Amino acid sequence: MPIIAFVKECVAGEKRCAVLPANVKAYALMGAEVLVESGIGAHIHIDDEAYIEAGAKVLAERAELLAKADIVATLHKLAQQDLSALSSSTLVISHLDPFNDKATLETLKQSGLTAISMEMIPRISRCQKMDSLSSQASLAGYVMVSKAMNALPRVLPMMMTPSGTLKPARVFVIGAGVAGLQAIATAKRLGANVIAFDTRSVVAEQVQSLGAKFLDIDLGETGQTDQGYAQELTAEQMQIQQAAQAKCIAESDIVITTAQLFGRKPPVLIKADVVASMKPGSVIVDMAAENGGNVEGSVAGQTVSVNGVTIIGTGAWANEVPLDASQMYANNVQNLLSDMWDKEAQTLKIDIEDEIQSSAIITHQGELINKTIKALYEKEAQV
Repeated sequence: MPIIAFVKECVAGEKRCAVLPANVKAYALMGAEVLVESGIGAHIHIDDEAYIEAGAKVLAERAELLAKADIVATLHKLAQQDLSALSSSTLVISHLDPFNDKATLETLKQSGLTAISMEMIPRISRCQKMDSLSSQASLAGYVMVSKAMNALPRVLPMMMTPSGTLKPARVFVIGAGVAGLQAIATAKRLGANVIAFDTRSVVAEQVQSLGAKFLDIDLGETGQTDQGYAQELTAEQMQIQQAAQAKCIAESDIVITTAQLFGRKPPVLIKADVVASMKPGSVIVDMAAENGGNVEGSVAGQTVSVNGVTIIGTGAWANEVPLDASQMYANNVQNLLSDMWDKEAQTLKIDIEDEIQSSAIITHQGELINKTIKALYEKEAQV
């Protein structure tokens, strides 16, 4: 019987986890044994007893748990010490940041471990239930509006009161991907006047279907990748975008930027002079602050004030709603493992020719096998 192990996250301040009791029951039906580290659900108010009742075994010793595992699933990548406790036949599943963390990939390769990067799950219809980037980004969109609302010194909806009429706040969302669309929907539900922009004109209809206005900027030829991500703009196109959206930004009470390029540094969308043009008391939420930022003046992990404008770059957005985020991520992992499961043999089947696995598996049997990541590092080595 394969053993699937789940350990507590070690990143400071992290409240999420990769398994809930409902998932334990599902894994048991698949024919797997589940081990969880004691206290794994403490931050979301799920005690060890709930996991035991669902059929899991709870272990206090992390190293012992890891040594017994055939599969280990976490939200964040395991530390070097944890990786050394694993058998070389173990499958590890987490967000690996493969475009940037070459050191961890080298350790995984040398250890002979098979590693799946959740970021590399392809965006195809078969994978929607496994797409952790989308599940966490959706919650991020909600949280960013909540953060902005708490920092704004006025209400979002229009209010007609005996003391006078309060106009609705103006919210401008840059980027209409999963996070952006959720931010638009949340701001609209709260009664704000919402405008949005995306370089992909094909999403205009989605923006409008949520009741928001779409800011039409003629950038010439743009588009999206086969995975649905926005393509990188040219320097000239970036200048056109920045100039065209500057007036809208200056008139907005809240600006939320969600522009991130998969595997690359995010573009700077709002320059310091545009921030200076905003009204004191206005709020900017920079979703990409931790990776370099969409806004000049944003600081990774912090909320700062620039000329009276609050710029929020705290990051870890989905971690602000850890119970729902844990449920969504745990289900993403469960759906991935279910897809890889040999139901007759009741065990996991690694198939590097499979459409999903060939995209998501980074290392296997002592080799870096992911074509995209391998090509990236080979190119870097030639420079």
